[in-house]
Amino acid sequence: MHQFFWIENMTEITNYITNDFKAIDSQESIVAVRNFFDELTFSHFPVIEEEIYIGSIASDDIDTFDITKKVADYRYSFERFFARTSMIWLDVLEVFAKNHTNLVPVLDERNKYIGYYEIEDVMKFFHETPFLKEPGRIIIVRKGILDYSVSQISQIVESNNGKLLGLFVSDSDTESIQVTIKINIGAMNEIIQSFRRYNYEIISEHPEDNYINTLKERSDYLDKYLNI
Repeated sequence: MHQFFWIENMTEITNYITNDFKAIDSQESIVAVRNFFDELTFSHFPVIEEEIYIGSIASDDIDTFDITKKVADYRYSFERFFARTSMIWLDVLEVFAKNHTNLVPVLDERNKYIGYYEIEDVMKFFHETPFLKEPGRIIIVRKGILDYSVSQISQIVESNNGKLLGLFVSDSDTESIQVTIKINIGAMNEIIQSFRRYNYEIISEHPEDNYINTLKERSDYLDKYLNI
């Protein structure tokens, strides 16, 4: 399921690029690389040839290689995923997810190898975003998949003096999409009723929801009347 996050006021994810370990040179021996993976928990590690990134070698593959050979002899097995320094953190996270890795090499716009991201650092970056760090209230809404609009959601929240911290698609199918929204200020009831006026279904429950409270009062009254 595809997810989209929209977060405000973030620091640069490039601050998390690291070079704690040098990239593997293609002329390195397989036995040396095997020892490297034995000591660390990386699923992959970048390989360079004359300072150019040529792919990542997987730790799961290294045990199947002939220890008398060099890394370059197995270039056909390299996985060639990477991130750019210009990528936002969500795109970087997508590279991690698509390639089932805990390390992603980083290249600049000229394809120069810069360093790498580790998944723990990217998740730490996410936890420092206002979406998780700042206090706020959660609203979950659902709408037809063709009618869903990030700009409309933002407009609904902000037109009711709300401050949008972030949102993401928490569920979807061929017909509808469910969006989880985090707001740190604003009149919740007015925001909720505005979503209804724009034909959003409110999935989450809120004590401030006058519409639901009125329905409950009417239901209680009807039950009392029928029991007379």
